[in-house]
Amino acid sequence: MEKTSGCAILIRLSAILYCILELESQRRDGMSTIEGTKENPWKLKTPPQTCDYEMFKDEKDGKVILVCTVGKTVLHYDYRCVDDLNTMLKQHGDWIELASADEQKPVKEGTVEAWGRSPENPIGGWYGLKKGLRGRFGMYIPPLMEKLGLAEVEHNPRNNRMRTIKQQ
Repeated sequence: MEKTSGCAILIRLSAILYCILELESQRRDGMSTIEGTKENPWKLKTPPQTCDYEMFKDEKDGKVILVCTVGKTVLHYDYRCVDDLNTMLKQHGDWIELASADEQKPVKEGTVEAWGRSPENPIGGWYGLKKGLRGRFGMYIPPLMEKLGLAEVEHNPRNNRMRTIKQQ
């Protein structure tokens, strides 16, 4: 193991402390550079690139959630959907159709939307948390997965698909 001088350690610690103080200052000023926070949400577009929306990670009732704001509509999704969908995509291994439907509408089987509300998924049902607004999983979660570098999403006018990005 390589020995590090006391001076080098102090320089590294100073740099780390500077970064921490800078981030804290930005947080206090509402200028967080960390994406995915209420102060600095992810700026996303639906798969067909026709609608802008924002998402951020938050906590509600002791549960980590995704807050999705589309115009004046605010949707909530269980944050576990990110890891769970990533796992499902890896197991699926190929392109899968997204589909998208409101909670009250039927959904095409074998799609991301169907999986997001299926009793067979890891949470046993809806990842959407607001009654009446639990659908549209296939419209709003895949672009976040793409932004996070976890998936590839098609951007056609309709019938879009996604797949995992294979990790080397």
